Amino acid sequence: MIIVLRPNATEKQINHIVEKVKKLGLKPMISKGTERTIIGVIGEEDILRVQPLEVFPGVEKVMPVLAPYKLVSNDFKPEKTVVDVGGVKIGGKKIAVIAGPCSIENQTMLLKIAKAVKKAGAAILRGGAFKPRSSPYSFQGLGEKGLRMLHEVSKEVGMPTVTELMDVRDLDLVERYTDMIQIGARNMQNFNLLKEIGLSKKPILLKRGMMSTVEEWLMSAEYILANGNFNVILCERGIRTFEKATRFTFDVSAIPVVKRVSHLPIIADPSHAAGQWGLVAPISAAAIAAGADGLIVEVHINPEEALSDGAQSLVPENFDTLMQDVGKIAKAVGRSV
Repeated sequence: MIIVLRPNATEKQINHIVEKVKKLGLKPMISKGTERTIIGVIGEEDILRVQPLEVFPGVEKVMPVLAPYKLVSNDFKPEKTVVDVGGVKIGGKKIAVIAGPCSIENQTMLLKIAKAVKKAGAAILRGGAFKPRSSPYSFQGLGEKGLRMLHEVSKEVGMPTVTELMDVRDLDLVERYTDMIQIGARNMQNFNLLKEIGLSKKPILLKRGMMSTVEEWLMSAEYILANGNFNVILCERGIRTFEKATRFTFDVSAIPVVKRVSHLPIIADPSHAAGQWGLVAPISAAAIAAGADGLIVEVHINPEEALSDGAQSLVPENFDTLMQDVGKIAKAVGRSV
């Protein structure tokens, strides 16, 4: 349920409503916009239906939220959320591009890639230290050693970073070394993990599960917001269908659908969707044209020798071309890179 307050509602009136909601055993979540304050109420809405909240001083109207996700919805927060990742804004007019290798292999390689992608216009550096792999015999990442490399390169080139968290036991470690925490497709419905990162102060990049609906994806985001962390960015990375021409099927329609129902920013991962470097650029262009707030792209100095996902990684020259092409698409839809 959403409690919409009048523009002139005072802090005393807001606090009074919050305390009343808490006494009913419900959880109030306050969203302060430029014009109005909105209180989202989490819990059993039937309790509120017998309470005359409309008569409270400062209340303009009370609305039920029909969607199963409450805090993620546009009803709760009509203004679009802009997430700050180490000084880089995601969700505004400017398209934010995240780039780097799938896996951190060594510091020299990572530094070369970071310098190349920054020169081309990327704003955030990605690099995996913990890698979820289908085979237990594949490269699993360098762990804390890789995180230290990512942190050192970040300081040297002046780029904020993102890396994937797989295990709640590594949360403190990942928080220490990175600017944004990625939750991968395989962990999208790891609800205990989602609850824990909801307590984190770090921005969260939440990838869509490979067999998840948009509603299930938004419900996973709801877990994070319900625990207090509103700095969530969604990432469409392709879903599993009967089609075998690409690694996954990139659901471009998910971007405008999410924009229609949620205030959270959404970016696209063309690399994992395609599985082939030659398809990354056109999928990127489609995502930006559809309204994506950014991209996350895999880049490697020598994809032939990459320890993971070499087939979908761009060399720096091709990434530079992609950035130029994406810039043209962004300009055509009233945005910039």
